[in-house]
Amino acid sequence: MTDPTASTPELTEGDLVELEIGDVAHGGIFVARHPSGRVVFVADALPGERVLARVSEVRKRFARAETVSTLEASPERVDHVWAEAALDRDPDDRAGGAEFGHALPEFGRELKRRVLVDSLARFGGLDAESGLLDELRVAALPGDDESRGTGWRTRLTLHVGDDRRVGPYAARSHRIVDVASLPLAFPELETRALAEIAEGSRSPGRIDFVAPSDSDVRLRRRPDGKPAREPETLYERVHDHDFAVGEDGFWQVHRYAAVTLFDAVRDAINADAFDPEAQHLDLYGGVGLLGAALAEHTGAREVRLESVESAETATAHARANLSEWGGATAVTARVDRYLQQLARDADEATRESVRRGTVVLDPPRAGAKEPVIDALAELAPSQLVYVACDPVALGRDTGLLRERGYELARVRAFDLFPNTHHVEAVATFVRA
Repeated sequence: MTDPTASTPELTEGDLVELEIGDVAHGGIFVARHPSGRVVFVADALPGERVLARVSEVRKRFARAETVSTLEASPERVDHVWAEAALDRDPDDRAGGAEFGHALPEFGRELKRRVLVDSLARFGGLDAESGLLDELRVAALPGDDESRGTGWRTRLTLHVGDDRRVGPYAARSHRIVDVASLPLAFPELETRALAEIAEGSRSPGRIDFVAPSDSDVRLRRRPDGKPAREPETLYERVHDHDFAVGEDGFWQVHRYAAVTLFDAVRDAINADAFDPEAQHLDLYGGVGLLGAALAEHTGAREVRLESVESAETATAHARANLSEWGGATAVTARVDRYLQQLARDADEATRESVRRGTVVLDPPRAGAKEPVIDALAELAPSQLVYVACDPVALGRDTGLLRERGYELARVRAFDLFPNTHHVEAVATFVRA
């Protein structure tokens, strides 16, 4: 075992090293520098701490490590919200999915704010000291501070190993670990999932749990990855709207996330750039949640809105979910190809209507990327409301949009995933 107080010129996997922890980095890890000069990304730490960490990976330019113990703990450190993810477990056996669980949700939000501001400044070219970013805060969802960020997950997956053992994966791995609690899960879902863990399973694979707003917890087994039954259609309620969604389809995980984003998108639409009679687009539309927010914002029962989604089942649900607004349509297509075809084939009247329109886009974690940004810039809609689940992707796309004539007019952030590093942002871009 390496002497943790020695200055070692090279790091190797398994080394125990003392590290002074700097600030947070994207991905729920923290930056340290080894005496050799190598940057080390450390899990389960907090800024300002001195920790004993075990090196888990060494690459040419950096290394990764997991905290084994704190030598000087941050005043922000508290007992971990999930016992099975705490420091008293070996790093290899810590449950994943609660990487900020050793801090209160309020400080977790501050860490997320720092990452978001850094991403928008570094990749988006914004001034970190500008009023837009200086005033940025990450908002909590109802009840999360009181519950310390527990009981919010309405969707959960457990895995079944070849030994028929059931459990979640360890952090940063695909190895199943034993747990006796699932504190982030909705209470009824946790009870059902723990019963499955206690019972074990007959076949390796996975078990998906859903706690929809319309009824009881559903369980769907996937032996060897193949579903044992067809997915049901579930219904989720947001204000006065019922949204059909497939049991295995995408829906926001936090029990208050859908209504939060619905309201945030409605509020993010810039009134000066909004023409209710124009052609509007809902890109990466899923089952139509954010498209409905845009349609409702028009204040009319007839709207020109098209939702674009690559999954056929989700498109079918979107078509039904948006049917209360006459004129709303939903198509199955890849967003980049849809926009490129629209830019190439649309007649002048359609192009002009799109140019006056508003686009809502909710891309996957990787972001919209350059082909989509280029097509949007060619179509030149009046404004974009960009819903982002990854701060670095948002920062990069912000830079691309600013280069193409859009300016970031407003950004808000929400803690849809307390006790994790994930953060959701809603940004408004207006054509200059």
